[in-house]
Amino acid sequence: MNDSLTLPRSMLRKVLDMTYLSAAVLGAGCVAVICGLMVFQSLGRGLGVNTGATNDLVAWLCAAAAFLTMAHAFKHGDFVRVTLVLEMVSAKTRRAMELSSLFIATLAVAYLAWWACRFTYQSYEFNELAQGLLPLPIWLPQLSFAFGSVLLLVAVIDEFVIVASGDVPTFVRLAEERHAKGDFSSDI
Repeated sequence: MNDSLTLPRSMLRKVLDMTYLSAAVLGAGCVAVICGLMVFQSLGRGLGVNTGATNDLVAWLCAAAAFLTMAHAFKHGDFVRVTLVLEMVSAKTRRAMELSSLFIATLAVAYLAWWACRFTYQSYEFNELAQGLLPLPIWLPQLSFAFGSVLLLVAVIDEFVIVASGDVPTFVRLAEERHAKGDFSSDI
């Protein structure tokens, strides 16, 4: 392989993997903030502190945690996958099935990402405010929905390119590496 192509590809791989990981860490941070807000709300109620807007924040953070972590979860095989059929077919058939599945997933996630971005932009364009106790421009919390959807689309396309290039899917490679270390915890 040409060395001029190897460096940018390896750099792109590092940037993509770091982006997936960074979004997952941000999503995990949302879960930690949710925990803190729930503790604050529990204590606040006992002390007579008004904690009404906490529910709005928790709802937005739940959505952010879900969407920001999807790309990382997908790449690491943490989505539910049914591999029973794939394990019983030849390598050539398996690759064709994986490519077909990734192509369909690309179309479905592209549709999701398109509408997530359009929905968020329309909220910005109409200056829509949240209807809860915190009158925040609703497009701000919706950004995590749009960004997470676009990042998942990038991850699915990334995986499609990997499989189309003849490589083993990342989620399969990582599962095999975990199994080689004796870690079967994700298979439970």
